Amino acid sequence: MDRANVIKEEITEKDYRFLAVYIEATNSCLVLLSEKEDKLGTIAIAVPRPRDMVGPVSSSILVGDKNAISARMFAEYIAGKKGKIAVVSVYLDKLTEVQAQAYFMQLIEKVLRSETTKTAEKI
Repeated sequence: MDRANVIKEEITEKDYRFLAVYIEATNSCLVLLSEKEDKLGTIAIAVPRPRDMVGPVSSSILVGDKNAISARMFAEYIAGKKGKIAVVSVYLDKLTEVQAQAYFMQLIEKVLRSETTKTAEKI
């Protein structure tokens, strides 16, 4: 059995630094999204529906409320895309959720592309 896959990515936009730490285990993904430096923020969890059931991903906020909308949205997105439990933390220092969402989505896509490349290289 392989160990967890860890990927770190970052982007800089408009003098703001956005960071992602992605950890993928066999049944789950943990993603830390933050502005400026790696920090823990509002945490959401999302669980995908079983493949034979119809309906949306279910999610909940575990801790925090400042960035609850983004944390849930990204957790649901990753859980749906990966078909695994997703735990997402969102920490913002100066920007609002609305200002940072597009940048975090770019980071998530970048991390998922890196993860796919890493998996392909192992094969």
